[in-house]
Amino acid sequence: FQGQAMMKTMSGGNCNLNVPAKNSYRMVVLGASRVGKSSIVSRFLNGRFEDQYTPTIEDFHRKVYNIRGDMYQLDILDTSGNHPFPAMRRLSILTGDVFILVFSLDNRESFDEVKRLQKQILEVKSCLKNKTKESADLPMVICGNKNDHSEIFRKVRTDEGENLVSSDENCAYFEVSAKKNTNVDEMFYVLFSMAKLPHEMSPSLHRKISIQYGDAFQQKSFRMHRVKDMDAYGMISPFARRPSVNSDLKYIKSKVLREGQSREREKCTVQ
Repeated sequence: FQGQAMMKTMSGGNCNLNVPAKNSYRMVVLGASRVGKSSIVSRFLNGRFEDQYTPTIEDFHRKVYNIRGDMYQLDILDTSGNHPFPAMRRLSILTGDVFILVFSLDNRESFDEVKRLQKQILEVKSCLKNKTKESADLPMVICGNKNDHSEIFRKVRTDEGENLVSSDENCAYFEVSAKKNTNVDEMFYVLFSMAKLPHEMSPSLHRKISIQYGDAFQQKSFRMHRVKDMDAYGMISPFARRPSVNSDLKYIKSKVLREGQSREREKCTVQ
């Protein structure tokens, strides 16, 4: 997410990576339980699919990129489908820059949950935008997962999903399979395009680099001798930790109480 300080630091192993705040973003993944949110995140981060289901409380991941010599940071918040703490979900929405809303094509209730989430995101972000006077767009992908299942199990028609995004050019609809890795890369490509982020952030458009290259990673001259004609690299931080709730609240407050605003006590309610 953008802007808590002028620079952000990612520490892992013996590397210390500084990323400009303007190149730091948070992607929030939301949806009901058992729809495949974590599987889509796993595909994005390491290209793998885990058959065993493990309920997510809240997972945080960080990926850092060197794209043509410029550093970018993408924080990924994989949220719980049960939403045990509504205030935390609202805070996740407030601090998010790009959103993926996931439902299962064989589960009508999960589609209804995505519709509720879409409405909540628009309302919460509209509140924040009114306070900060920002005009930024809100990139969002609605993702119907498990399209590898037989059509006889389908509970949501394609046109229903498309109708959710038809009136918003910053919102797209995809039917994907995290298990078969169908349309996942395409979905991320479109999401990053809508967010005006480099296409090379997409899983298939950059070279995956180990943490052992961290010291050289941020250098503008960084190149892997094994790779030709490629100038985009991505590295997962194995030691990333989610910023504290206090940090997130301070971030939101700093956006609302920017210089020149007199309504210091006004803020979007986080409850």
